[in-house]
Amino acid sequence: MPTLTAPDGTELAYHVRGQGEPLLCLPGGPMRASAYLGDLGGLAHHRGLVMLDLRGTGDSGIPADPATYRCDRQIGDVEALRARLGLEQVDLLAHSAGADLALLYAARHPQRIRTLTLITGRARALGIDFTEEHRREAAALRRTEPWFESAHEAYERVWAGTASDPDWDAIAPFFYGRWDAAARAHAATEVEQTNEEAAERYAAPDAFRPDEARAAVAAWDARVLLLVGALDSGPLPRVAASIAELFPRAEVTVQPDTGHFPWVDDPDGFSETVAAFLDRRK
Repeated sequence: MPTLTAPDGTELAYHVRGQGEPLLCLPGGPMRASAYLGDLGGLAHHRGLVMLDLRGTGDSGIPADPATYRCDRQIGDVEALRARLGLEQVDLLAHSAGADLALLYAARHPQRIRTLTLITGRARALGIDFTEEHRREAAALRRTEPWFESAHEAYERVWAGTASDPDWDAIAPFFYGRWDAAARAHAATEVEQTNEEAAERYAAPDAFRPDEARAAVAAWDARVLLLVGALDSGPLPRVAASIAELFPRAEVTVQPDTGHFPWVDDPDGFSETVAAFLDRRK
């Protein structure tokens, strides 16, 4: 398992799957170990996936200062990984909350970005996020599912702030296109892979300066892909479209019948879409 040392001395681990041109991958969660990304639906057959375990997660070390879990404080970790790999420019992929870190990194180091791929990505770094109303809108799409009634009751308790641990488990089907064996197995790993303390600090006050980040990305020449699930709420496809408008060269792909983990719901469709985007040079 390869490692590197972050600017503050924290030892960070990363995992390489597949061969070919490197694709740097940042996990979401927030602060979930990169293992849940798997091989991204077979994307490892097209690219060498370099998956960073963020500080305090997976095989990476725990920092001396817990305040460094804050999203913007981890930009240096991504830059250290780029330098460790000896790459002048990177293709950077991020999932969910990891997109905030990717956006902050790209805003600070725009010359290092060749392409940016955001998979069902948050954009708090740009002042856009999903809301309870977005969650309700997407949840309503699943009314015919056999699990809907009990899962929706649990969701109501989540929104009310009265959820128990079983309620959080019960809403998992909303995050997948199909609540099948593959989805159940994937969902079962979430708790054990997440650093809860780090997750609470990740989006702490002052982590994001949207006006500065928007100005930075508006000047980019890099290509950007926002891939979202048609059944997902974070973000809804129309919210992803509003995020794309902030970039000079962004495109949105809505993957049918998928949720927050589209590579689990439709591995072939996911990997083919992302590979085609990365392989284009213009």
